[in-house]
Amino acid sequence: MIILGIDPGIAIVGWGVVSSDASGMRQKPVDFGAITTNSSMRTEDRILAVYTELSAIIKKYSPECAAIEELFFNTNQKTGIIVAEARGAIILALRQNDVPIFEYTPLQIKNSVAGYGRADKHQMTDTVTRLLGLREKPKPDDTADALAAAMCHAFTGNSRLAEYYNKPTTMAGKIGQTGRGSRSDIAKKLLNE
Repeated sequence: MIILGIDPGIAIVGWGVVSSDASGMRQKPVDFGAITTNSSMRTEDRILAVYTELSAIIKKYSPECAAIEELFFNTNQKTGIIVAEARGAIILALRQNDVPIFEYTPLQIKNSVAGYGRADKHQMTDTVTRLLGLREKPKPDDTADALAAAMCHAFTGNSRLAEYYNKPTTMAGKIGQTGRGSRSDIAKKLLNE
């Protein structure tokens, strides 16, 4: 399975493509990097750059699914809103290319990959580097986070943990699902009104 991991952002969007066997226990890095935008750009141009570059990555690697780190907001609401807008462009790019989306909290990713939900950036980067057999640590940190998201999905996507880890928490998480409360169900209701 080819999994695209994404660490959303506006200045830096980390991405990592991982190949995993059916068990999810054997993973190999395919490629990874970061989409960067300059803070001097207009917000709408930064979002367009994220969308355009991610769309090209999706077309190049044809992932079977994507694992996205859920957003965590601290105190800066303005930055949080802009990052959420960029995340919307990320979800749109995935959706337009029919890539199933799975969302994981930072705690879930850290617990799944490092075995400790409070692992710091250095511990996560070291663990990702070691488990994927990389010669060097992925730079920037956002790239390591994206690889970790893909690894988390590989570890949990086919297990019984998937029900716990992949509970839809947003409309994006309901993409591809059917039945009551799914995006398709909501769309049908809106069209019938």
